[in-house]
Amino acid sequence: MKKTGYIAIVGRPNVGKSTLLNAILGEKIAITSKKPQTTRNRIMGIHTVDENQFVFVDTPGVHKPRTKLGDFMVETARSTLGGVDGAILVVEAREAVGDIESGILDNIRAMGIPCILVINKIDAVKRENIVKTIAAYAEAYDFSAVVPISAKNGKYVDTVLLECEKFLSEGEWLFPEDAITDQPERQIVAEIIREKLLRTLDEEIPHGTAVVIEEFKEKRDSISIRAEIYCEKESHKGIIIGKHGATVKVIGTHAREDIEKMLGTRVYLDLYVRVKENWRDSTFNLANFGYREEN
Repeated sequence: MKKTGYIAIVGRPNVGKSTLLNAILGEKIAITSKKPQTTRNRIMGIHTVDENQFVFVDTPGVHKPRTKLGDFMVETARSTLGGVDGAILVVEAREAVGDIESGILDNIRAMGIPCILVINKIDAVKRENIVKTIAAYAEAYDFSAVVPISAKNGKYVDTVLLECEKFLSEGEWLFPEDAITDQPERQIVAEIIREKLLRTLDEEIPHGTAVVIEEFKEKRDSISIRAEIYCEKESHKGIIIGKHGATVKVIGTHAREDIEKMLGTRVYLDLYVRVKENWRDSTFNLANFGYREEN
């Protein structure tokens, strides 16, 4: 008897939502970094095991937006809850429920969907802090389950998946058995490059970058990719390129390694850096860079 269901993964930035998704799938489809607001679009991860097909939807972290891009990210997270069968709220151990989490729970309550509370990064906190977190959230919402985990180490991730079975219902699978995401290869490649920007650059600069794949040529034994990195200031362009092109070379080398692992073939990657001032506050540029409401 086949079962399937959509499950949203929600929470504030940098709590480990994408790390949890990758851990469940056993493959990396969502980029991660220590910087907040890494995920910008909703990302679908498909996990089929036995007769069950789980369709997880990773969402941007909910935060107080300062740009139109931020508005888009928060609205993406909120609207995702309107079309799922269940939700996973990912939090870190805290003694009280934060305003952001309270807002997310208000949306979940309004949608009338069941929710699992996942307390992530338990290896970094004391047990009593986890207990206090459970008590605080128990007063805020009637969760279908509470699961403390370490997504980075894969600890108790299988328990999360087991609890998610409650959200599934009888029906034909929505995707082929071997599918792991609905993202096209070009989009995943762009995200891998952006991840390397986030991990290589400091402070605010990587948050003002976007990556567009301009060329993706498949050959007999290799793939040739040309990508353009957009930033918001001429001074940022110089930092991204680095002295004698050293920084962009490091970004390209690390990105190419991951892209080759994903595509299973040799990759030739060319990166170009362009300036597009204040693109994060331009509806036109946001749409051109792939941040559209239908995503």
